[in-house]
Amino acid sequence: MTRHAAFRAMLAASLALTLGACASHSGVRDDAPPPPVGSAAPAMVAPGAADGAPAPAELPAAGAAETTTAPTDEAAPAAAPQVDPAAAAGDGTPTQAELDYAAIYGEPPYDPVYDDTLPTPAQLPKSYDPWEGMNRRVHTFNNAVDRTIAKPLAKAYAKVVPRPIRLGVSNFFHNLGQPISALNALLQGKPKQAGQSLARFAINSTLGIGGIFDPASDAKLPNKSEDFGQTLGVWGWKTSRYVELPLFGPRTVRDTFGLVGDGQLSPIRQVEDDKTRVFLQGLQLVDVRTQLFAVDSMRAGAVDDYALVRDAWLQRRNYQISGDREQKEDDSLPDYLREDSANPTVPVDVMPIIPGAPTN
Repeated sequence: MTRHAAFRAMLAASLALTLGACASHSGVRDDAPPPPVGSAAPAMVAPGAADGAPAPAELPAAGAAETTTAPTDEAAPAAAPQVDPAAAAGDGTPTQAELDYAAIYGEPPYDPVYDDTLPTPAQLPKSYDPWEGMNRRVHTFNNAVDRTIAKPLAKAYAKVVPRPIRLGVSNFFHNLGQPISALNALLQGKPKQAGQSLARFAINSTLGIGGIFDPASDAKLPNKSEDFGQTLGVWGWKTSRYVELPLFGPRTVRDTFGLVGDGQLSPIRQVEDDKTRVFLQGLQLVDVRTQLFAVDSMRAGAVDDYALVRDAWLQRRNYQISGDREQKEDDSLPDYLREDSANPTVPVDVMPIIPGAPTN
């Protein structure tokens, strides 16, 4: 390369730099002439740079390949907003913006899990069971007796005896309990219910042929049972510890005393002939066990059978004592809590009589 050719190349480069600097201040027009052919490409200023402060750039080597970018007068697009991963996940974790706000204004970030403005969640009452260890052992014994004796007898009874006859047996034993229910309803301050129980007993004992049939239900007389344990609860003995009795199953201490009170008035226990009395008591036990077939499948799938039986029985018992008085105010109670016939327990009539003790 001659000395004149080198001088021309340097002059062209200086001119290109001058044009590039002017374009950075006033903007390059679409009709601006391109740089001379063979000259080095001018260094472009980064879009968005402050006026009067172009970014430094190095000159490309002479003869390098030409790379041009179409100039534009439009502003560069804004950068995409940064998304907080915690906010995008939606897991309730405070975002960085929320943490910064809390640090500046001294307020804790909102926690959707704990919100003191929300109402207190409902708490289910806990079963009062301080004797749970002993009760569980008795429950295991009762289950063994039920599995080996009571349930097989009930299945054989249901298989051999036709359903109409079994229904008549159930009606007969329900009818025998109406006088005790009438007395306890009167003691609880429910004279109307006491009168209804006496009317049921009179109608079923006569028109129903000793209680085998139930014309009283056709006459719209409600079938409710009351016992002395419920009477003690109405009188003020509200809370009583749970106890499971051998063979008699779930009870409370209050209801155990109630059994003693009702046992003195039991019609079956007044039967002096031992064979007849034992037969009637055994038949009543088998009849009660057949009515529990409906809950066997539910108990079979329970994780803790003892807790299931205890909690269900206490819930039912609390309703029997106080829930029926609130029935007009709360109609959301399930039907199984209202139906006495759907929740049978071992009746007081089958309490054994001590040999030699008087029966009246």
